[in-house]
Amino acid sequence: MKTFDELLKQSAAREKKTIAIACAADKEVLEAVKQALYHQLAKFILFDTEESFASFSELMPKHEDVEVRFSPSPQLAVREAAQAAGKGQADALMKGHVDTAALLREVLRDDTGLKTGKTISHVAVFEFPDFDRLLFVTDAAMNIAPDLKQKKDIIVNAVSVAHRIGISHPIVSPLSAVEVVNPSMPSSTDAALLTMMNQRGQISGCTVEGPLAFDNAISVASAKAKGIESQAAGHADILVVPNIEAGNILYKSFMYFAHAKVGAVIEGAKVPIVLTSRADSAESKLYSIALAAY
Repeated sequence: MKTFDELLKQSAAREKKTIAIACAADKEVLEAVKQALYHQLAKFILFDTEESFASFSELMPKHEDVEVRFSPSPQLAVREAAQAAGKGQADALMKGHVDTAALLREVLRDDTGLKTGKTISHVAVFEFPDFDRLLFVTDAAMNIAPDLKQKKDIIVNAVSVAHRIGISHPIVSPLSAVEVVNPSMPSSTDAALLTMMNQRGQISGCTVEGPLAFDNAISVASAKAKGIESQAAGHADILVVPNIEAGNILYKSFMYFAHAKVGAVIEGAKVPIVLTSRADSAESKLYSIALAAY
């Protein structure tokens, strides 16, 4: 897949999955649900308080593929949505108008049924005007300062998502500020070790090449200008950021300056988790729903 339009069409052609939405009473969330119903992407269970739903009564989708469940409080709405996904009533969980931390607390509870023992990480997929492929960024929202083991798990999660949307052998670029190993720059040494782990089969299903600066990861011309001899340089599918600050800045720069389309999920739990910013548009939430459903 190279565009979100392809993702929407292919998602619509598959069996509908059910998505539980925590604190669903939100304008952009409900608009995304309506669009998802139009595209026949999924079924939904909406969780929130009766009072919150009443405030958005004119926006509530009335459809056979939508079930509304009232919760006594927003906190319980989050818990009940997570439990629905953990118990198999839903195939994915989605964040509505609620803090990310509040949702993840419920995901990580022992009794919710969503923990797998794996590292969970955020995988964002971007579509840019005049760019020849979808571009992944990880991890921009979950792991603050991942160590080497966590970075390996973050790569494994992102590669898993890439495989499932048809990218059979993604190229992974662990980013740094330089293209050579600098012992005083941990991101460069981690990138080199991740590359070696890939070469020795500890990370499979992809090609890992790093350290690379951002320009060398996505631009063949830039890589050639700097004398980087590599079949992977300039062809990255997955950008692995060194920390959450770098990921957050890159993510928002793509959206606000490059006008990229984006869909994002949390990978590593029992089910995909749609985790978008409360400031994200209904369009971004729609693409995230399509990604999780697919």
